[in-house]
Amino acid sequence: RDNTELPSSLPSCSAIVRIAHFLPYKFAFAFAPHNVKGAVGSISFRQTCRHSVPSLIVFDLDNTLWTPELYQLRSIARDNRHPVAHKDVKLFPGAHRIIQQIKKDPEKKFVNTKFAVASRTKSVDWAHSLLDQFELRDVFDFVEIFPGDKKQHFRNLRRASGIDFCEMLFFDDARDGKYGNCEPVSSLGVLSVHTPQGIFEESIWTSALEHYKEWSAHRSPGTIIEWDNSITIGRAADENQRYRGRVKFLNREKRFGFIEYDEQKKKTDIFFHFTDLQVGQVVEEGDELNFSVSLSKNGKVAASNIDIVNKRMDDSNTVEMRTFSMNLPFAALLANGYKTLETRNGTMFTTYPEGTKLLLHVGQRIYPDGDRHLDIMKSGGLTDDEIKSLKSLPPGFTKGMAVAIVELGKTFETTLEQRCDPNFQRAVGAYGQDSGMRATEIKRVAYLKKGVKVSGQGGIFKVKVSKDVIPDGWLDM
Repeated sequence: RDNTELPSSLPSCSAIVRIAHFLPYKFAFAFAPHNVKGAVGSISFRQTCRHSVPSLIVFDLDNTLWTPELYQLRSIARDNRHPVAHKDVKLFPGAHRIIQQIKKDPEKKFVNTKFAVASRTKSVDWAHSLLDQFELRDVFDFVEIFPGDKKQHFRNLRRASGIDFCEMLFFDDARDGKYGNCEPVSSLGVLSVHTPQGIFEESIWTSALEHYKEWSAHRSPGTIIEWDNSITIGRAADENQRYRGRVKFLNREKRFGFIEYDEQKKKTDIFFHFTDLQVGQVVEEGDELNFSVSLSKNGKVAASNIDIVNKRMDDSNTVEMRTFSMNLPFAALLANGYKTLETRNGTMFTTYPEGTKLLLHVGQRIYPDGDRHLDIMKSGGLTDDEIKSLKSLPPGFTKGMAVAIVELGKTFETTLEQRCDPNFQRAVGAYGQDSGMRATEIKRVAYLKKGVKVSGQGGIFKVKVSKDVIPDGWLDM
């Protein structure tokens, strides 16, 4: 009956799909989830526990909140000017109404909800300018605008907000494939909404919020709200497949942690609870583990069947250092003291105070800047031999190694005009338009006594090295 609630022990949506696969047709029909593509029937989800609204709602920009996509404004780029809001770029009608609803929030529906932007556009300055012109800056609590991997945007958002992926709702016009966003983000456990024609009407928003109420009861990862308002749920993880990773973080008080491992050639983190360890096992940060990937009791993707492969060595002569990776020639320019500013569009250094010490790792690639750094260096009067020396690592130091230790200065935001100052460009080793909007000072740098082979990772990661390779005085308080 319509007023009958299902028991709280009802399996998750993805579990129902797996159950239905093995049941006779007439029974499978009764268990099939509502409006899920590929399902053989329907029921309504009526769970006693639902979250009314997401804790974090995230919007893509191009062709989601506004149109056209910024890369299409080639004539404006040729004229070397910024696009004008409401003229060159316009908000979708539905997006405009949603933003007004969020700003006014007459029913106080979003009092406990944060809002964010996650955009991969290469037109970073334009995007920030348009946020100001459309008066959207105050709407968004977090802004992630930089080209690259959308999943990295969401890892940054999780770290900055403290909000888990399963409490997020995401709107984007690109679903899958090379430039897709909904599929990879949904694999993190974020409920994703595919909006191929942008948020052109308010019903896209209201339907997504209704779907979130139902989805929050099971939180099946890989769930996408399609353009036709149907639901697609990604295939459940194969619990027989084994993965290998290392313990990245532990919270012993709450008895959980995160394992870092390779997923489709990319580094990703996965949650685990101490109850999934073998009886008597104790893990430390840095331990290598074998594990399976499965759904936990609350519907989240988590590690299970965990075995310790290699215990971290408890060596009193080692030190764990935060590390970041750069590719040549810029890694060498920094290590050799020429590059005194590092710029990023992301927030990698913003959480680290002045005086933080990190190791510099050299990546395996050469950064493809078309040798524009040579023009910058020559503008400061350097000779070809001097430039060659600054771009080179000393003997015994090479790609794939931690080569130097760096002390950070202040991190601050810049304008394009500031970044185009010749002195700023020489400090960065790049033209203003090629530099990131957030600049971090390099207060001092020194080569390690010996290069250390390290597997590079994105963002800031931790590495254990012998204290003997650290230059004298750098570990002193």
